[in-house]
Amino acid sequence: MNAPVDLHAVKTRQHAAWSSGDYAIIGTTLQIVGEQLAEACDLRCDEAVLDVAAGNGNATLAAARRGCRVTSTDYVAALLDRGAERAKAERLEVKFQVADVEALPFDDASFDAVLSTFGVMFAPDHARSAAEMLRVCRSGGRIGLANWTPEGFIGQMFKTLGRHLPPPAGVQPPSLWGTEAHLRTLFGERAASIQATPRLFNFRYRSAAHFIEVFRTWYGPVLKAFASLPPDKAAALEQDLGELLNRLNRAGPDSLVVPGEYLEIVITRR
Repeated sequence: MNAPVDLHAVKTRQHAAWSSGDYAIIGTTLQIVGEQLAEACDLRCDEAVLDVAAGNGNATLAAARRGCRVTSTDYVAALLDRGAERAKAERLEVKFQVADVEALPFDDASFDAVLSTFGVMFAPDHARSAAEMLRVCRSGGRIGLANWTPEGFIGQMFKTLGRHLPPPAGVQPPSLWGTEAHLRTLFGERAASIQATPRLFNFRYRSAAHFIEVFRTWYGPVLKAFASLPPDKAAALEQDLGELLNRLNRAGPDSLVVPGEYLEIVITRR
């Protein structure tokens, strides 16, 4: 019999990864996803909105720009600081609070909408994370998610990382959150409806080498992967990532534009 997965240990390693580098450098490029999700959820002025695993606050800012009363949460305090800097620059009133999506410190039915863009999908306990989002969302409220798909670029990038640095055994891959079947397993019994729409985000860089340089410097999971490998294996990872990027590049030899498929989900709470 396989030993049970130590999810606490997995989360500790993940926290170290997301605390390294500076995800905000990457996160700010994804702002359009938060704006589209806010529209898909039809957010209304004065609604109470919770952003979980908020990172540097893309969905947070999108909701605040629409007049919502927003609480932005993440378990990495430094990322919330980046979100607070952005909100202050726009003179938006947002509450920032360190919190783990698997144990949210809020009462039942506290929010009209609960959002997450490329955040909750990385929490190791999928069922617990979904249950917490459902718990704090009122009946008739919406849960809005943007999750990378397994087949899309980021899903393939993590598979490439996994070939060089195998993920913990027994942990469900984050990209499952980008499949409608898994979402129905997690939310179906307590959802009045689940709408899932495939969308694309275009990663725009000078070249594959430029993308890899930025991600290995600032994006925690990639930074940690390179740092944990000896030079020859790090070089092999760099080559594999470069081949993936160049294969998906639609901009020709003089630039890099790689479409990244994600699933935009709007769940109406029963």
